[in-house]
Amino acid sequence: MMKGIIGKKVGMTQIFDENGDVIPVTVIQAGPCYVTQIRSAEKDGYTAVQIGFGETKPQRLTKGQLGHLQRNSLPALRHLREFRVRDGEVDVAEGETIKADVFAKGERVDVIGVSKGRGYQGGIKRHNFNRQPKTHGASDRTRAPGSAGANTYPGRTLKGKRYPGHMGSERVTIENLEVVVVDADKNLLAVRGSIPGANGGIVMIKPARVRRG
Repeated sequence: MMKGIIGKKVGMTQIFDENGDVIPVTVIQAGPCYVTQIRSAEKDGYTAVQIGFGETKPQRLTKGQLGHLQRNSLPALRHLREFRVRDGEVDVAEGETIKADVFAKGERVDVIGVSKGRGYQGGIKRHNFNRQPKTHGASDRTRAPGSAGANTYPGRTLKGKRYPGHMGSERVTIENLEVVVVDADKNLLAVRGSIPGANGGIVMIKPARVRRG
């Protein structure tokens, strides 16, 4: 069975359960999405369902993108994603609409997004290094990474060393989140806990690959 949807992160809030306990949740505008293409093993070498999300102005897309969508009389969509499925599990057709009620309350899901970009960061923030002492003449070296090279042999820094550099803007998957609220009329999902990215970021929601708890 094909289960998956594209959404936009709205933000975090909290709700109260029947016992009065506070549950931190992230609200996601999930859908409506449209099935834009079915990938088959015979034609494409793998089986997947491509869906689109986020209606936009036609002039913001190329003619090739518009032609791809107009095959099934679909509106101009900004975001296309593919969800891999096994052979024989494709139970949707091109042109169909997928809404938030594809998931039910209590289900476990994996949420995939792009983490916030932090730019160029030092070793302390990027790798949780400790700072160096502020005494003994090291007043301007407290946040420097310090010595990291090898000896005369090999005479170079080995690959994979943890250094300052670009941080964030990476594809991140948060696994095994519980669906707490499903509102198909408003196209909203709420999952327990946090998900990757900033508010307004695009995320993919899939059934949990490994269920825990």
